[in-house]
Amino acid sequence: MTSENSTGEDGMPRGLRRLVRTSELGLVILAGLVGVAAGLVVIAMNTALQGLHVLLFRIPAASHLSTMAGVPAVLLLLVPALGGLAFGLSVRAFLRTSANPPVDPIEANALHGGRMSPRDSLVVGLQTLFSSGVGASVGLEAGYTQAAAGLASFVGRVFHLRRGDLRLLVGCGAGAAIGAAFDAPLMGAFYGFELVLGTYAIPAFVPMMTATFAASLTQQVLAPPHHPPLPVLHAPGLTHLPSVLLLGFFCALVGIAVMRGATLVEAGFRRSALPTWLRPALGGLAVGALALWNPAVLSAGHGAVYHFLAADTGLTLAALLLVAKVTASSVSIGAGFRGGLFFASLLMGVMAGRVFAGGMGLILPALVPAHDFYALIGMSALAVAVVGGPMTMTLLALEMTGNLQLTLAVLAAAGTASLATRRLFGFSFATWRFHLRGENIRGAHDIGWLRELTVATLMRREVPLIALDTPLGEARRRYPPGATAYLVATENGRYAGMIPPAALFETGEGTPPPDLRALLRLPDVSLRPTATLREALDLFERTEAEALAVTLPDGEVAGVLSEAHAVKRYGDEMRRRLSDVTGEKLD
Repeated sequence: MTSENSTGEDGMPRGLRRLVRTSELGLVILAGLVGVAAGLVVIAMNTALQGLHVLLFRIPAASHLSTMAGVPAVLLLLVPALGGLAFGLSVRAFLRTSANPPVDPIEANALHGGRMSPRDSLVVGLQTLFSSGVGASVGLEAGYTQAAAGLASFVGRVFHLRRGDLRLLVGCGAGAAIGAAFDAPLMGAFYGFELVLGTYAIPAFVPMMTATFAASLTQQVLAPPHHPPLPVLHAPGLTHLPSVLLLGFFCALVGIAVMRGATLVEAGFRRSALPTWLRPALGGLAVGALALWNPAVLSAGHGAVYHFLAADTGLTLAALLLVAKVTASSVSIGAGFRGGLFFASLLMGVMAGRVFAGGMGLILPALVPAHDFYALIGMSALAVAVVGGPMTMTLLALEMTGNLQLTLAVLAAAGTASLATRRLFGFSFATWRFHLRGENIRGAHDIGWLRELTVATLMRREVPLIALDTPLGEARRRYPPGATAYLVATENGRYAGMIPPAALFETGEGTPPPDLRALLRLPDVSLRPTATLREALDLFERTEAEALAVTLPDGEVAGVLSEAHAVKRYGDEMRRRLSDVTGEKLD
């Protein structure tokens, strides 16, 4: 007999694996451990990033690059340019050894059931760290979430977690990393819900909150964050609601411009004759040139966010900084640097809020309270337009200020920005990048199972075949009424069409058909074994057929699939996915 504590082939005790797979408490404990690991990842990456800035730009150890004046001009120009050259060469070397592009947490949960490559996740984390370290205007959030979610995926596969639990653990890893990065566990949890899981699921609540609080606690104990104090922000009144909603719409337009800008820069580089490995160097040079005017365009700009939330900038400076940061981020992403726009969009949002407040102050000064009020709202609204997740960004504002009344105004602007972006653009930055690659992904909702259920796994291989030159009388003898629901005709061993069995016995008016050819249906329509369930259902709907033959590329019949069976399997799988969300177990 096998001992309860015996180990499997991978060395994992079967009793421990069974505890995690069958017990919600076991999954919660595993999520907590993933949260601690995510907190350590954030601490390590932040320490390494600051070390790179100190080493390369010669800034004091306790300062932020984006708020540091007095950096030598030669360093501002050369570090991003030479760093971009080194980055481009390293990426070229990596692509030679990697057959497929890395899978991020959103794509992993949408298409691959939470499966991520630990090696690729480590590489992406290092690439993001290096990109931001040499001053490229990208955020570390892509590295945080990639490394933490990749680690969570690896742990989940060690425990052989079910598909739904593995997706949840990946969401816990990504959300915990964001929660630790901002010292905002509630915001991190909703980042996991909205952006990585794609849904609010009650069974996922406790594991997610456990992970994000464990990550934030790890950060607070080992590396307490120190942020400049925010100005005192007074609660807005109802008279400010129209301007708040208008700011949300303005931020949506700016966010769309940012996403379009990155795409246009990337397309421009592709149309040029420049080799791929040289493009980051030119992008870095452009960012360095902008930094000669103001260092706020460098790196993620996390320090600059707090600085400009409190600093009273004028309309002109705010507008110039907004344009400069949008340009720097678009050039950095378009040139090929690795990173995200989450952190960068926060600074853009602060400047967008100040630009809006300055413009409104010139037109309707009575409707404009303190400009820092609009700066905070703009920070969240623009991040919603670029990243998505209105509740995520609303909770960020709540955990930064502790002001619930102010958070309601942020929620109104965030909802407006989300609605306007969906209606005018339809994508967040992550899903827009998937769209450009040809992937039809609008979020992290699990659609991968539709692609994994192929016709080859659904079809019936015992096919009632009949040669097209078979006499009608012989066909009637071989397939009497009720013998089969569908009949596949072949000619010279290749698919010729479908024949309704009932048509063999229909006399109709006049003489019966001379041969089977007159009874053929769908002679040019068939399924391929590699077609997905979704594609099969679409073809059934277009042809109004009850069954379709499955053929190989050379026309040989491999099987047959009925619409009734395809619909049943689709319904079964939908019930299974729904059970993952509701927590109800299937009988």
